[in-house]
Amino acid sequence: MTSRDGYQWTAETGLVQGVPSIGVISPPTNITSTLDRCDVIVIGAGYTGLTAVRDACLAGLKVLLIEARDRIGGRSWSSNIGGYPFEMGGTWVHWGQSHVWREISRYQMRDELEPSFDFSHGVNHFQLRTNHGSRTFSHQEEDELLASALHKFVNVDGELGRKIMPFPHNAFHVPAVRQYDQMSAQDRLTEITASLTPDERAVVESFILLCSCATLETTSFFEFLHWWALCGYTYQGCLDYLISYKFKRGQSSFAINFFKEAVSTGNLLYTFNSPVQSIEDQSGKVTVTTRDSRSYTAARLISTIPLNVLSTIAFSPPLGRQRTAAINVGHVNQCVKVHAEVSSPEMRSWTGISYPFNKLTYAIGDGTTPAGNTHIVCFGGAANHIQPEEDLNKTKEAVQELAPGNMDIKRLVFHNWSKDEFAKGAWFFSPPKLLSVALDELRARHGNVLFANSDWAVGWRSFIDGAIEEGTRAAKTVTEELRSRSTSRAHL
Repeated sequence: MTSRDGYQWTAETGLVQGVPSIGVISPPTNITSTLDRCDVIVIGAGYTGLTAVRDACLAGLKVLLIEARDRIGGRSWSSNIGGYPFEMGGTWVHWGQSHVWREISRYQMRDELEPSFDFSHGVNHFQLRTNHGSRTFSHQEEDELLASALHKFVNVDGELGRKIMPFPHNAFHVPAVRQYDQMSAQDRLTEITASLTPDERAVVESFILLCSCATLETTSFFEFLHWWALCGYTYQGCLDYLISYKFKRGQSSFAINFFKEAVSTGNLLYTFNSPVQSIEDQSGKVTVTTRDSRSYTAARLISTIPLNVLSTIAFSPPLGRQRTAAINVGHVNQCVKVHAEVSSPEMRSWTGISYPFNKLTYAIGDGTTPAGNTHIVCFGGAANHIQPEEDLNKTKEAVQELAPGNMDIKRLVFHNWSKDEFAKGAWFFSPPKLLSVALDELRARHGNVLFANSDWAVGWRSFIDGAIEEGTRAAKTVTEELRSRSTSRAHL
C-alpha cells in the first residue's frame, strides 16, 4: 500500500508524492453501520494513540480510533522501497528506554534491531566542512572532539549536569535547574565562548541544532540538558540512545503490532482519513466532529494531537489561558530529514558535518540498499531551512555539499514535516521558558478530555519512548474511571 505522505525522487521517475508503507491501513475504516456510543475516543494513531487504544481495548473498553492520515505511526513511520525501509520520522530506539523496550519484548522484536553505523570498511572517516575549509578526522577523533565540546557546554555544575539534574524524569522539582529554562543554547554558548576552539564551536553548534532543528536562539538550554541527562550524562550515551539502533524492517514493523493487537480484541472501531474539526465536552459526554461533518460521542476522549496542531481544533468549552498561550508559542523543531541513496558503497562508513553554510548540516552513512548503494541520512533545521519538494535542485546541492565528489545521488526520499498539516514540525523541542511555565498545564485534563502526547512526556519527551509513556498514562486513567463508573452503577 502507498501512503499519500512522503516523497521520493529518482532520475527515471522524477519527483513522486507518496511512498509505500506497511503502516497504511486498508480498508480505512471498519465502521459498517450506525455507531453506538463507545466508551472512549482516541484521536491520533501515532505511538501514543496506538498504546492508549491497545491498552483500553485489552481492558475491555469499547474504543474508537480517529486518524487524519491513511496510516499509523504519526511522526514515526517508515517507507518500504524495493524492500528497504527509509525512516520518514522517528527512527532510533534503545534498550535503556524502558517503555520502548517493554514493547519490543512484548512483541518479541529483540532480534529485530540493527546498528546504524558500520565503520568496518570504506572511507571510514568523519568530514568536517566549515567556512574555514574541509578536514577529515578518524571516528575516534570525531568522538573526542564532540565529547570535549559537549562537556564544556553542559558542565554548569562541575559534574556534567548530574548535580543539578539528578532525576531527569522529575527535573522541574529541583529549583536549581529551573533557571536553565530561561536560557537559550546561544546564551550558554556566549558564556563559554572563550573556552571553545573553532572546531569545537562548529561541532557543538551542529550537534545542538541536530537535536532541536531550530536556531541557537530558540533552543531551550534546559531541554538540551534534559536530553543529556537521559543519555547518562555522556557523549557516548547520546550516540547510543539517539542515533545508533533501529529496526531492520523499519518503525512501521513495530507500530503495526500495537494496531493488530487492538483489533484482535474485537473492541476497536477505527476510521482513517478523518481530520478532526471540533471537540465538545458537554453533559458528561464528549463529541468529536470531523471535517466531513461526521460526529462521534463517548464518555471520555484522549487527544494525542501534537502541540503545534492543537490550535487548528475548536474546543468547547475553550481551553484554558495557560494551555492556549503554550499552544500559540508551540515548539521549535522544523527538521528537514532527507534520505539519499548514493552509488558509492565506500560511504557506508562516513559521517559528516557541513556548517554553517549548508542547508543540510549533519549526515551519516546509515545502511546499504539492495542495489548495493549507500543510504545517507541527512538533517537540516530552521536556521537554513529548505522545502525539499519545492526546490529539488537545492536539496540535491545540499546533499552533495556534505561530501563533494562522493554523493552520486540515485534516489532521494523525504517527508516534509514543516508542511505537514497534522504535525507542523518534527519531534518536539522546546523554546526557552515554555516548559517551566506550561508543562504541568499541557499534561492536565480538560473535563472529560485527556491530553497525551510525547510533546509533554516527563521522561523521553519527543521520543517514541515518551509517546508510549503518555499513551500508557492516558489509558490507565480512562480505564480506572470508566470501570469505577460501571461498578457504581452496578450497585445501584
